Amino acid sequence: MSSIIIKTADELARQRHAGELLASVFTMLDGFIAPGVTTMAINNQVEDFIVNQLHSRPASKGQYDFPYVLNTSINEVVCHGIPKASEHLKSGSIVNVDITLEKDGMIADSSKMYLIGEVSPLARRLVKKTYEAMWKGIKVVKPGATLGDIGHAIQTHVEGNGYSVVREYCGHGVGKEMHEDPQVLHYGKPGEGAVLQEGMVFTIEPMVNQGDSRLKTKKDGWTVVTRDKKLSAQWEHTIAVTADGFEVLTLRPEETIPE
Repeated sequence: MSSIIIKTADELARQRHAGELLASVFTMLDGFIAPGVTTMAINNQVEDFIVNQLHSRPASKGQYDFPYVLNTSINEVVCHGIPKASEHLKSGSIVNVDITLEKDGMIADSSKMYLIGEVSPLARRLVKKTYEAMWKGIKVVKPGATLGDIGHAIQTHVEGNGYSVVREYCGHGVGKEMHEDPQVLHYGKPGEGAVLQEGMVFTIEPMVNQGDSRLKTKKDGWTVVTRDKKLSAQWEHTIAVTADGFEVLTLRPEETIPE
């Protein structure tokens, strides 16, 4: 627990502002992402918007020597997809766009799934159930709950719908640094792991595979894909633990917290 940073009221206020700005990036993208658009065009549009409109910093650029401002993970790509000028979005695809933003020294992290054109019912269901799984985890968050409670809620929903949870990648603390303690696993047992305290801030970002959970990394050293080439989906929000529950710092205007 000693390595988990508890945010001050000032830090939380700045991180909340970063989260609001990041939510506005996705609102902008809602009118930009369409069949035929390249993933590099998405990258460039987001960089311009964050830097020139929001006067903020795209926190992913340069992190671990990554040269772009976001990841675009299409269909069987689980995470860390690299934007490319030659990669055009095709009708029927699903794509996760994962973006980080830093403002006034604090970072927010979020990702959203986009359905491109006419998407199959099976792909649509995977995206929907993954979104539900993220919220199952978020709604567990309150002081006194544990990280294992979050993971168990997500895993139960994912596996109950016939999918598998990716185990190699997880949520994480976020604040002045993009990756802080704790690690937030998307599987687990109730009552296990660190106990949540007011002022903790971390991401919940389940990656859910249509088939089994086995992965492989492509030769570029970044792109992670399903080994069976079946689809994968992911959603992500940055969450703060409050005195009596949670606050979603990256909540987008079209979203409401499920009952």
